[in-house]
Amino acid sequence: MKRLLLIIFMAFGVCQSVHAHCQIPCGIYDDNARVEAMLEDVATITKSAKSISALSSKTDSKSKNQLTRWVTNKEKHAQNIISTISDYFLTQRVKPSQKDYVERLKKHHAVIIAAMKAKQNVDLKYAKNLEKCVKALLAYYPEHNKTKGKTNVKR
Repeated sequence: MKRLLLIIFMAFGVCQSVHAHCQIPCGIYDDNARVEAMLEDVATITKSAKSISALSSKTDSKSKNQLTRWVTNKEKHAQNIISTISDYFLTQRVKPSQKDYVERLKKHHAVIIAAMKAKQNVDLKYAKNLEKCVKALLAYYPEHNKTKGKTNVKR
C-alpha cells in the first residue's frame, strides 16, 4: 500500500511540473502558446457558466449531475489560468530587470484576480473580464515568426 501511494505521489508530482514547463533556464519557451491556452481555458469557463445557468433550475438527477460536472470544469480551467500565470509567467517571464516590470506585474496579477472571480461566479461578465485581462498579455507575448526556422522564442 505504501509503495502504491509513493508511485501515485511521484506521478502526480511529475504531472504538476510538466504542466508548468520547467523552472530551469532551458531557453525553450512559447509564451504566446501559453496565452492562447489560457484563452481556451476562458472559452471553457464561459461555456461552463452558460451551462450552469441553463441547468440551475432543473431538478432531475441527470441535470444535477451535469451541473456538478460543469462547476468542476469551470473551477479546473480557472485554476489552470492561475497556475500558468503564477508557475510560469511570474516565476520565469516577468523580471525585475524589465523596464515595465511594475506594469507587467499589475497585468499578470489582474489575470489571477479575474480568474478567481470567474471561479466564484457564473455571471458572464466575469468570464468576459477574464478574457480581456488575458488578451492584454498578448502585447507582451506575440506570436513568433515560424518562417525563420524558429519555433520557440528565447527571451
